[in-house]
This record gives sequence, structure tokens and C-alpha cells, in this order.
Amino acid sequence: MDNPRFHSRWPRDRLVSKTGVPNGWVTLRETEIPAGNKDRTARAIYDILDITPGRCILTLAVARGPSLTEQAAAYIRGRIVHGALQCGESLSELALAEELGVSKTPVREALLELKRQGLVEVHPQRGTFVFEMSADQVVQLAEVRSILELAALSLAMDRNRDALRHRWSEIVRAMGVALAKGNTEDYRVLDGSFHQAMFDVAENQFLSETFSVVAFRIQALRNRLSLNPELNLTSYDEHQRLLKHVGRGEKDEAIKLLVWHIEWTRERYIKFLQVSVADDITARNYERRQRVGKT
Repeated sequence: MDNPRFHSRWPRDRLVSKTGVPNGWVTLRETEIPAGNKDRTARAIYDILDITPGRCILTLAVARGPSLTEQAAAYIRGRIVHGALQCGESLSELALAEELGVSKTPVREALLELKRQGLVEVHPQRGTFVFEMSADQVVQLAEVRSILELAALSLAMDRNRDALRHRWSEIVRAMGVALAKGNTEDYRVLDGSFHQAMFDVAENQFLSETFSVVAFRIQALRNRLSLNPELNLTSYDEHQRLLKHVGRGEKDEAIKLLVWHIEWTRERYIKFLQVSVADDITARNYERRQRVGKT
């Protein structure tokens, strides 16, 4: 591998001391910089690290690119979360491998990772499918979501309400722009960012890790609802009201509204499931009648 050239615009964290190579980084070589070296490269390193010229050993490290498995997982996850792959849809390792231009091995490993994240279901002798949820499971997911998001909101308001208000203000403003342009893709990404902001500001590692277990499924369900412009308008209004409560320091009111918001989303998705099941039954009955008519 060729060593990349240093230049003064490199960010400070591209260079680390010999004792500290971050996880996910690959060491290329160690560079010895003697005192008084007038080499342009050495001067750039001095500038970046803000060190006094002298004899020191630096480790040149570069960020390791994502593996084929990680790339495949990110691609399939994105298609599931954004609705390109429907709930219950069969997943073919061969088709996905051809689509990605890789062998089946990284795809198989990616699907196992997505299974651990709850986005994929593997049934022996049947195959691999995008996750599905019953109405009862939607209720259970909403219960977990409520517990975690209420805790995150409470901690965020206690620890740094101004930071949460600032983050939410920027997101809500962008939401309004997305709705005005009819851009549902941008809106649903911002919707997810709005809820994630509570966990970021709360700064509780274990709360964030627990939420990450269900976050992708929550986002996948939310994205399917965001295809309805009327539901997006209602959602936007609730996000605006949550922002106002946080801005005023009205913690109890914000928590009550967040509870209502999660329950509203739960009921909308259960209704969405019922309509989808009814449509599926209608489609199967139509296909059955077509087959009977041909015999």
C-alpha cells in the first residue's frame, strides 16, 4: 500500500501517537522526525500536532475502509429501512450478491448481522425474509420505545436543555423545508434524527446502546407511515410542539406529548397493517379467481 502524503490540511486526528492507534485504523508505517528537520512534510506534521520540533516517533494511521460484509449490510439495511424491500419479502443471497457485485459469502454474513439487528428473519428450509411484525409486536415495540425515549428526553432536558433545543430547532426547520418541497425521503430521515437527538444530548452510553437494538425497526416502520403526506403534516405539528415545550423548559408537558406521539404512531401503523393484510387477501383472492377461470 502506498503511503499517503502529508499536507497541512490533514485533520489533526489523522495522526496519532505511537501508543494510541484507534480501533478501526490501520497502521501503515512509523515515521521518525529528527530535531530541526526542515523537510516540508515534517513541518506540516509539527503544524498539525502542535508539537515542538524534536526527536519523536509518530505512527501514521489511516481509517480502515468498510469490509465487503459491512458494505453489504449497510446496503441491505438501507433498502429495508427506507422501504425498498417490503416487510416479509424474500431475500436471495445470489440476487443480492449479483446486485452488489460480490460473492455470496459477505452477503450471507451481512444477513446474519441484520438478523441480530432484528431486520431479517431466517427460517430453516424456507429461506431469509425481511422482518414482519404483528399488531401485538407493534404494541410491544411501542412500549419499549416509550420507555427509552422518555428516559432520553428527561435526561437531555436535565443535562443540556439548550443543546436539545438547538438541535431540534435546526431539524424542525429542515423538516418544514422538506414538507414544502414534498420531499418525503428527506422528511423521514429528519424524523429519525429528531428522535436520535434526545439520546445524543442525554449522553448515556447504555441507554443509546439499548435503543440501537430496536432503532432500525422503529425507523423502518416510521418510514412506511411517512409515505402518507397527511400523516407527515400531523407528525410535523407534534415535533413543533415538542420543540416549544423544550424551549420553555416544560418537561412534564414535553413528556406527555411524546407519549401521545408514540401512541399515535403505534395506532397508525396497526391500521396500516390491517389495510395491508386486507389488500393482500384481496390480491390472493383475485389471483385464485383468475386461475379458476383459466381451468
